Amino acid sequence: MSIQSKARRDARKRKAEKERNRARAGAPQIEPHAELRDRDGNLLAGIVRRAGVWVLGMDGRIAGSSDSAAQVLMLIRRAQRLHDEQGVPVKLVYSDALRDEAELEAAANGLLLADYERQLEEEMKSALPAQAVANTDTPTTH
Repeated sequence: MSIQSKARRDARKRKAEKERNRARAGAPQIEPHAELRDRDGNLLAGIVRRAGVWVLGMDGRIAGSSDSAAQVLMLIRRAQRLHDEQGVPVKLVYSDALRDEAELEAAANGLLLADYERQLEEEMKSALPAQAVANTDTPTTH
């Protein structure tokens, strides 16, 4: 291999790195707002805000997103309760900004945050999963 070809290859690598950095700089910033961790410090779930949308992640995957701060806060609190009920101690930490926005949303609906979260959870419980709806349309035979 010649010295010139190595120099060209290295120049291409530097150029590609600069382009990747420029692309990242233009991307919307991700603001972390909540973490649900087990006693070993492993991240179980989290909430971030990206481009004005609240994003809930669980088990290393995006579980969903919403414009509603109260909804994502309710979901991560629900995950906390489910872990606690199974005897798995977890710690939930969330930002004041997430809490404040959720409280404003609840107040706009004439409720306190705790009441609004209960209402959202009841709505979620009453909604049938897509699989259950599909199964009710066709009779089953055994």
